[in-house]
Amino acid sequence: MSLLRVPVQNGVQEADSPIKKVTKRSRQILDSDDDEAPVVKEQVAAKGQGDKEAPSKTEKVKGQTDYDPSRPGYHPIDHACWKQAIPMSFPRLRNIETLSNLLRSVLLLSPDDLLCCVYLCLNQLGPAYLGMELGVGETVLMKAVAQATGRQLDKIKAEAQEKGDLGLVAESSRSNQRMMFQPASLTAGGVFRKLKEIASMSGNSAMNKKIDIIKGLFVACRFSEARYIVRSLAGKLRIGLAEQSVLSALSQAVCLTPPGQGFPPAVIDAGKGMSAESRRAWIEEKSLILKQTYCEMPNYDVLIPVLLKEGIDQLPNHCKLTPGVPLRPMLAHPTKGVGEVMKKFDEAAFTCEYKYDGERAQIHILESGEVRIFSRNQEDNTSKYPDIISRIPKVKKDSVVSCVLDSEAVAWDREKKQIQPFQVLTTRKRKDVDASEIKVQVCVYAFDLLYLNGESLVRQPLCRRRALLRESFSEVEGEFVFARSIDSDNTDTIAEFLEQSVRDSCEGLMVKTLEKDATYEIAKRSHNWLKLKKDYLEGVGDTVDLCVIGAYLGKGKRTGTYGGFLLACYDDENEEFQSVCKIGTGFKDEDLEQHYKFLKDHILPKPRAYYRFDQSAEPDVWLDAVQVWEVKCADLSLSPVYKAAMGMVDPEKGISLRFPRFLRIRDDKKPEDATTGAQIADLYKKQQQIQNQGEKADPEDYY
Repeated sequence: MSLLRVPVQNGVQEADSPIKKVTKRSRQILDSDDDEAPVVKEQVAAKGQGDKEAPSKTEKVKGQTDYDPSRPGYHPIDHACWKQAIPMSFPRLRNIETLSNLLRSVLLLSPDDLLCCVYLCLNQLGPAYLGMELGVGETVLMKAVAQATGRQLDKIKAEAQEKGDLGLVAESSRSNQRMMFQPASLTAGGVFRKLKEIASMSGNSAMNKKIDIIKGLFVACRFSEARYIVRSLAGKLRIGLAEQSVLSALSQAVCLTPPGQGFPPAVIDAGKGMSAESRRAWIEEKSLILKQTYCEMPNYDVLIPVLLKEGIDQLPNHCKLTPGVPLRPMLAHPTKGVGEVMKKFDEAAFTCEYKYDGERAQIHILESGEVRIFSRNQEDNTSKYPDIISRIPKVKKDSVVSCVLDSEAVAWDREKKQIQPFQVLTTRKRKDVDASEIKVQVCVYAFDLLYLNGESLVRQPLCRRRALLRESFSEVEGEFVFARSIDSDNTDTIAEFLEQSVRDSCEGLMVKTLEKDATYEIAKRSHNWLKLKKDYLEGVGDTVDLCVIGAYLGKGKRTGTYGGFLLACYDDENEEFQSVCKIGTGFKDEDLEQHYKFLKDHILPKPRAYYRFDQSAEPDVWLDAVQVWEVKCADLSLSPVYKAAMGMVDPEKGISLRFPRFLRIRDDKKPEDATTGAQIADLYKKQQQIQNQGEKADPEDYY
């Protein structure tokens, strides 16, 4: 099936143009008598049917290249490009409606393929916390493409350098290749199993074995499959579908076409006969069930079998928060000062906690006694903190059988008995740490309890969760302590506490509601948690986390390094990086040298297709978006040059940072965790001068 870009018009999605042409290769086969001819003849015979009546049982299903799940009045059986009980072909998709329709066909025709389809759309091999990686670099992929097509490696490299996309090189190489016998078509399940097989390989001969599997996949590719296979292997499959979009499409599919009906199904479209508004509200209600359940159990291996067997309404009863499975943490919104905090919370009771400058540590105690520690990105940091694990038995009460703690791991100076900067913590070894060799000590500052002895607490108010936390654990100075806090609604007291937090080497305060609207909102940047950082005392605004996507060659004393950089925020809806500013201040000489050494290995011949920028700000060197920097600025302004949040505040202008200054590298964040365009827009609207003009901040929560 071809990748169709599907615009939405009046709520109805229509493909730009149905594919009706017979390819040159198809014509050649139609004129031949080889074994492939009957298959292609069936595909060609199915072309040109458009929106005519569904084919009868004697007619053949439409071919891959003609498949259009975005068509109006989509029928999940008649309009699919494969038949019931036949493994589905390996597809590529673009928007929610299209993906939803494809998944409806999967539910009815190949329900066993649903799990692998979801993972393939997300370019994942399993839950994020398992850390399954393909371990395939671009050089290895080039070798596989060269060997599979008989082309010279240097020519593959040169073409990849020119096009900037090895997927396009692979597609053109494969389309120009003639074969005596065509291998069996790729299937979604087959591709997924091969990818998992690649990820599981290790040892001396692993790379050659990986190349052999990749060659096998590549040789079986048809149409544009080679492009997307290579992009998947390189971890650069961007199809405009972030995880929240995939969840929306999945929930819409199971609503409209309920799973487990058998074949032929009794219900093709459960929303038929509803008004557009009621249908939309119904789907959104069901979608919320799936999204909330996924927040507590972020594992499709668990969710999808339940979804297929029990249905979407039963998900919360079967998929619950479980120690050992990490949650995406609740995050806070920035504020501009104590006055805004008082205005935001009005008469609600709230608490102020120190905002520690460390690394988020979600500590899980399993019923077996095993302790696991996860980062804010759900990465398994258990082997990084053997010292934390060893102290858990002596700080937890005997009543604690299993639990999930939210805390911050902070570098700690035992002699001076004080907090050390975040940069000190980053010097600690990241994996397989030997407790006897630890030089940077850490103290755990616990601030929330999400699960205790078989009960999820995320829907309990913070006052209840905090009380249980203090009842269940004991403090040990320098090892495990509760986050320092005060409960006050006095402006002067809060301002004094903020200043004290800065003197105590913290970033500022976290202000949280205690009773009203005080549940733990998994994976959300909630307005019920506000951060009041020390930068506000300096009057320079909040810090933001941005990706480096380009560099400018240094001049004068910076000759030989990069003198400035192009930074971008991340638009999680469209999976793109949007330029937001140039930066050239805040760097020490050693910083510039470090950046040059690291970034020169990530130079691109041209910008990625998912970079949004203006040519007037084009850098000397384009860079792969692999590193996140924390940056602070004086304020934000509308810009005709930069593309951040374009259309959110002004229809034609984006938003830019004024006087940006480099603070530090954020090794704990992935590029996709960078500040979003929506957050940039929110920060812009919250500026006093903007509010004085009568603008209001957007209260939207961000995933």
